[in-house]
Amino acid sequence: MSSQQPTDPRGEEPEQDLPEQMRVRAAKRRRCLEAGGQPYPVDLRRTHTLAQVRAGWPGLGPGEETDDEVAVGGRVVFLRNSGRLCFATLQDGFTPDADAERLQVMLSRAEIGDEALAGWKSEVDLGDFVWVRGRVVASRRGELSVMAAQWRLASKALRPLPVLHKGLSEESRVRQRHNDLIVRPEARAMLRTRARITRTIRESLEAQGYLEVEGPVLQTLHGGAAARPFITHLNAFDIDMYLRIALELHLKRVMVGGADRVYEIGRVFRNEGVDSSHSPEFTMLEAYQSWGDQFTIAETLRSIIMDVADALGAHRIETGRGVIDLDGEWAWLPVHEGLSDRLGRRITPETPLEELRDAARANGVAFDEGWGPQKMVVELFGELVEKDLMAPTFVCDYPEIAQPLARRHRSKPGCIEAWDLIIGGMERGTGFSELVDPVVQREILIAQSLAASAGDPEAMQLDEDFLSALEQGCPPMGGLGLGIDRLIMLFTDAGIRETILFPLLRPQG
Repeated sequence: MSSQQPTDPRGEEPEQDLPEQMRVRAAKRRRCLEAGGQPYPVDLRRTHTLAQVRAGWPGLGPGEETDDEVAVGGRVVFLRNSGRLCFATLQDGFTPDADAERLQVMLSRAEIGDEALAGWKSEVDLGDFVWVRGRVVASRRGELSVMAAQWRLASKALRPLPVLHKGLSEESRVRQRHNDLIVRPEARAMLRTRARITRTIRESLEAQGYLEVEGPVLQTLHGGAAARPFITHLNAFDIDMYLRIALELHLKRVMVGGADRVYEIGRVFRNEGVDSSHSPEFTMLEAYQSWGDQFTIAETLRSIIMDVADALGAHRIETGRGVIDLDGEWAWLPVHEGLSDRLGRRITPETPLEELRDAARANGVAFDEGWGPQKMVVELFGELVEKDLMAPTFVCDYPEIAQPLARRHRSKPGCIEAWDLIIGGMERGTGFSELVDPVVQREILIAQSLAASAGDPEAMQLDEDFLSALEQGCPPMGGLGLGIDRLIMLFTDAGIRETILFPLLRPQG
């Protein structure tokens, strides 16, 4: 390659290998620099956002002009250049409470002169950011506008925008979320809704006296849930470490230390399947309250969800399978009773394994020959009952295998004081009376550790630091976990790839 050949401004390849539109835009950037200009200046300031212009000058009639001068800026999303008068539509940034606003700017030869108008026509493309200073007017058709007295390039876009009227495919939306946000109001609305929901959850918990804390993402042991972890390596200590699969164990240490109520909202990572309701990386809320149990913590979760419903104005949620009325009853359904009703036969913690296998075969539920009766009950319930629970339902009294960190049931042998909150046929959250007996907890973690040694990738490891903390003494408490992404899915009727801003995707190519 000749040393004189123009190169891609990214320094990657000759410009001749780029698409034509990118070559044209790169040449405009280069011409700007050669002329002593700045394609990415830092000295531009606005006096008004586009929304403030709309709010400040409502009701101008067709052709009406003012002497009020403003300085605005935004991305060019529409461009029409004619002889003596050019039109452009600018789009500025969206905020937590408002979508991106659009406003027309007009450039007249009589106002800015031949040179500035010619520069606009030759240098500005769709997608560029521009700054415009001028008077607030209305066009002949009555469109509120800024009549430019001066304009400057604020940021040169080297790639063309997607075709706005055609939109993006679902795959392109999640892979190019930046373009999705530019083009689709629905994408911006999802991001703002997520922020509103997260903010409401924090406000709800803090109003109830919960303290927000942060635990470590990198951990020397994985625990707090039955899940396959991601493994990484810490060079400084030359040890393998894990990305956390839950927030639980460090939050409980804070409870041992004397906190009355704590919570954390954070990313957790599970090296498992990917589908419309599962992502290897997702956001979890966990909260713990002293002197509580599964019933008091269930009321905490119900209050959080109702506060979110209030914030969104969505107490009745329309779905393809019917209406979910959050103002209705939030029922409690024991696992064995729910499964008994579905199968038409009595299922208890003592039901023989072969009888459970027969039920699975009769109902087309696949199972592993290595599963014991408790695992069979959990799987049968999940496949046959859970998906039909549309109204909010606390599915409770799970077999012990379901939650190794939950307290054993005070009146039902073989069960634990734990629930899953099912809404719309999907688990949204979980909670239980916490196991705070360090002796029983040690026995359970030893059994989990042995299972891990035998090859179970989801079994927890023996965490002596956690057990040592628990041996210091911990108050009775209730704890909950809430999948933030699944809560957003409930209120938006979207898949998890839409609710997560940047979901993990299989690499292209």
